[in-house]
Amino acid sequence: MLCVLASMVLAAVSQVSGMTHERIVPTPFTAVEFADGFWKPRIDTNRTVTVWYDFRMCEQTGRIRNFAVAGGLEEGDFEGICYNDSDVFKVIEGAAYSLHTSPDPELDTYLDELIEKIAAAQEDDGYLYTIRTIQGDAITSRAAGAERWSHLAHSHELYNVGHLYEAAVAHFQATGKRTLLDVAIRNANLIDRVFGPNPGQRIDVPGHQEIEIGLVRLAGVTGEKRYLDLAHFFLDMRGRSELRTTYGQYAQDHLPVAQQSEPVGHAVRAGYMYSAMADVADARGIADWVGALETIWEHLVSRRMYLTGGIGAHRHNEGFGDDYDLPNDTAYNETCAAIASALWNHRMFLLSGESKYMDVFERTVYNGFLAGISLSGDRFFYPNPLACDGVTAFNQGSLGRAPWFDCSCCPVNVVRFLPSLPGYAYATRGRDVWVNLYVGGRGVLNTDKGKLTLDVETEYPWKGRTKFAVTVDEPSDLALHLRLPGWTRGQSFPTDLYVDLTPVNASPSILVNGATASVRFEKGYAVIARTWKTGDVIEVEFPMPVRFIKSHDKVKANAGRVAIERGPLVYCFEGVDHEGELDTLFIAPNSATTVKHASDLLGGVDVIEIEGARAVRKSDGSVQNVPVRVRAIPYYAWAHREPGAMAVWMHSSADGVRVPPESTIASRASITVSHCWSGDTVRAINDQREPQSSSDHSIPRHTWWNHRGTAEWAQMTFAEPTTVSRTSVYWFDDEGRGGCRVPKSWFVSALVDGVWVRLATDAVNSVAKDRYNVVEFAPIKAAALRIDIQLDDGASAGILEWTVDE
Repeated sequence: MLCVLASMVLAAVSQVSGMTHERIVPTPFTAVEFADGFWKPRIDTNRTVTVWYDFRMCEQTGRIRNFAVAGGLEEGDFEGICYNDSDVFKVIEGAAYSLHTSPDPELDTYLDELIEKIAAAQEDDGYLYTIRTIQGDAITSRAAGAERWSHLAHSHELYNVGHLYEAAVAHFQATGKRTLLDVAIRNANLIDRVFGPNPGQRIDVPGHQEIEIGLVRLAGVTGEKRYLDLAHFFLDMRGRSELRTTYGQYAQDHLPVAQQSEPVGHAVRAGYMYSAMADVADARGIADWVGALETIWEHLVSRRMYLTGGIGAHRHNEGFGDDYDLPNDTAYNETCAAIASALWNHRMFLLSGESKYMDVFERTVYNGFLAGISLSGDRFFYPNPLACDGVTAFNQGSLGRAPWFDCSCCPVNVVRFLPSLPGYAYATRGRDVWVNLYVGGRGVLNTDKGKLTLDVETEYPWKGRTKFAVTVDEPSDLALHLRLPGWTRGQSFPTDLYVDLTPVNASPSILVNGATASVRFEKGYAVIARTWKTGDVIEVEFPMPVRFIKSHDKVKANAGRVAIERGPLVYCFEGVDHEGELDTLFIAPNSATTVKHASDLLGGVDVIEIEGARAVRKSDGSVQNVPVRVRAIPYYAWAHREPGAMAVWMHSSADGVRVPPESTIASRASITVSHCWSGDTVRAINDQREPQSSSDHSIPRHTWWNHRGTAEWAQMTFAEPTTVSRTSVYWFDDEGRGGCRVPKSWFVSALVDGVWVRLATDAVNSVAKDRYNVVEFAPIKAAALRIDIQLDDGASAGILEWTVDE
């Protein structure tokens, strides 16, 4: 039986469709220097602030100490979460990139000492997973099963070491030292012995993909084909329910990878898997994997990607929702997911030479990714919503940028991705050279015709002019492919998910030595094929008008709204620039705009001012539209000033504007509760936002999550004692999506002369969904009302709106 099973697996792994191509090779970051005014300061901050900050936080939270304890260098127990090992590996990777470009003896020594602790923590056979080494086989959590690798759906044994492999390769390439590389190789050899298609080996896959990317990189630096074979095996066994117990859509383990056609589940896992599939497909020529990736990508950018390039709409699964389900204020858009998406899009470009993938890469990096790290380099976003009410603590319990998280995968992912960005700017294949990013500095590229050096001057992304000075060893016949961003030709996004409303009135200009260049257009690139000599100069100019963007009609969250873009940047509006209030503003798609550079604002940004209007309620109750200048800043720079509201999508007319109704007894009252989930807000209870249903996720809510089955309360305190006779509660219930249900029971009390009095009613208070639950009582003059709630067994509850009448 084992032999039959093994033969089935071997056959599965060996089935490769014929796909031959000459590979496009990225120019490594070590051959590219960013010396511009936009990215270089951020990379420098990453090196001088974020690397050291992340290491310090890893020390303070026990992440580094876990290796010392596991290695017998210190006494103690495991601290933190099972995947914390990977955080340390990611910071090492980022530090290695920084070390390569900016030698630093202090950092070099620090890494040596840290790697000694990691090596000590490795068990004799190569196993490395500090939580199991410290706690042993008696471990009883989701972190591990009764034995090694027996709980892969939730443990991170394989995920962690994938980041180890990437860190080891980066450290070896930066320093030439094998200390961490040898640790990685010992572990990879163990994994290769344990997992595979042969008799006696495990047929299983990691719950969280990443080891596959690490194995490909390890194969590249060592020349060991078996590491590539193992990456291929892990990917090919996903969804193979006839061979193993699968882990479902959340882990992209519901179908074999070649049969998958839409992005599902956890967004970071998905992005890493698609990246690894591209790596292996490129190395092995697996055409059906490439076909699947193209189909998944098309589905993503047509129906499930945010304007910022962010992916993963929902918090509950940190991943994808249904088609066009793209809420703004509750958008998850994890920073790690933006990185994973960027990695995947770059690989899709390498497979195809298509500019649309680098268009999405650029959109993601300048917006969805860059928003995740503060200008100071030591504050972070985990999720990246496209709207904020200024009250809800959306950032894992914080309203603004946070210094760290219990699960801090995002801060440590930023620190490794940012210094690697120069490696995405150029690529070559034979005599062909691709320019993908417009960043000032220098690129030294190897071609079949010899070395090509490009010295670049630009003020991109603020201005559209870029100048390239050419240096070659000798006159060389080369084809230079200059990416023409989709927005230069009226297609800001590669599909109709987002469309330009602003006409294109000018075309890109490309000059060679002052004369209009002879170009051909191919796959979104302007190709200049000629004999290049030292001293040649290329000048590219992209018009940069302010663009109004509309989303697909099926994206309900954006109905009646427009967004603003300029160049590669998505813009947003902050309450701090608009008296704290955004909901009453609107801008027409043909509004006049002015672009101003503000050198003293947010590190120096181009601000867009738009002729708009604000709907204002007059004293007689009528609404008047008052002209105002609306100010937009780059999305990446929001939340650096005082806390407040933010929106990417702005009302396009007065029709959709919500002018607050006249105040009520409830809206003027103050609210306190027994508990409020960090991602929700007490303010929702009396914000006068009318629910459409109990499962309405389009408006703010209060919930008692993650309390279940407990007794809870909410209190409404009036500015002065008020006569009331009726109160109504609209319960939040997300059955089928989350853990909130209408409560088991509830009652109302009033604070009268300092004493709480339970109000008698004629019937048991209702707990119905999708309507107000009304309680009427004899008029009473109260200083406050209180509702006491008994949560249903195993469930929590919440309130969408609570009203009171005289």
